[in-house]
Amino acid sequence: MIIYHTDKMITAAELSQVFASSGIKRPYQDLERLQKMIENADMLISAWDGDQLVGIARAVTDFVYCCYLSDLAVNQDYQRLGIGKQLVERLKETLGPEVSLVLLSAPTAVEYYPRIGFTQTDKCYLIPRVR
Repeated sequence: MIIYHTDKMITAAELSQVFASSGIKRPYQDLERLQKMIENADMLISAWDGDQLVGIARAVTDFVYCCYLSDLAVNQDYQRLGIGKQLVERLKETLGPEVSLVLLSAPTAVEYYPRIGFTQTDKCYLIPRVR
């Protein structure tokens, strides 16, 4: 049974394991950077199978107007079980109806997001990171 938490602390090593096992492109070997990603997130919603972190939604938000979903990752062994969708639903519930949820999709996930309620738009602009 998968248990979801909005207030459970996670470690950089746990986040690294989820990123590495999910297929998402993140700097999962850089634990110092992952720790900063955890510390600077406004919201972390996690999915657990016992004591194993199997999914994460990490977001940056002002809590009143918009929220950027910076990471949505689920261990490949747990994908296609509705965990990603449930993480997004719990994020939306926590934020409330006045907050829009935005994200940048990896090319491999473009087909996924409309299936869980996102509307695709062509109005995004990006200055990419250097590393």
